[in-house]
Amino acid sequence: MSLYAIGDLHLSFTANKPMDVFGREWKDHVRKIEKNWRGRIGAEDTVVITGDHSWGRNLEEALADLDFIQSLPGRKILLRGNHDMFWDAKKTYRLNEMFQGRLSFLQNNYYACGAYALVGTKGYCYEGKDSPEHFEKLVKRELERLRISFELAAADGYSQFIMFLHYPPTSIGEMESGFTEMAKEYGAEQVVYSHCHGEARYQDSFLGEVDGIEYKLVSSDYLRFRPEKILR
Repeated sequence: MSLYAIGDLHLSFTANKPMDVFGREWKDHVRKIEKNWRGRIGAEDTVVITGDHSWGRNLEEALADLDFIQSLPGRKILLRGNHDMFWDAKKTYRLNEMFQGRLSFLQNNYYACGAYALVGTKGYCYEGKDSPEHFEKLVKRELERLRISFELAAADGYSQFIMFLHYPPTSIGEMESGFTEMAKEYGAEQVVYSHCHGEARYQDSFLGEVDGIEYKLVSSDYLRFRPEKILR
């Protein structure tokens, strides 16, 4: 049993939003994802998908995309991304009820993977679109959700953590953030994130070991649409 991660599938079976307008590497990206997934992931493996699952504007439009994810091998744990309009952040429990036994949704909760607790939240970083007040409000909200995830796992006796975000853990130019500080506080071994597309964005945040924590970018185009092994 192994743990994998990949983000930004950007599926659009109903919304019909082709991704190849964002670069040649996105041509037939769904076919690439399915081929690579089925070639690497077994029924006993776990895959955390770090957000931006569907271009659907609501759950009805996203159902075909979620059905595609459900059809792939392994246990699938989904994190909310900035484009996941089908996901009501205040009602994650309803998604977990609706897809029980098929898909799991990570927010204000955690999931076990062997000795590890998988914790996470969407996160947030500054991309030049916010007032300082709005930015701080969203970061505070996401940090509160992340702490809930850590604390629930810790209360159940877990002391080994892998932390997942959709957004990168730091804004461009930052050497630390509330997210990196919380990772250190709880002793997370890895921080796994996505959201950054195209070669110009792959260096937006930490890659590799920083302060004893391994940071991994798992945007699907960065991975060439191959799920990345996080734990054996």
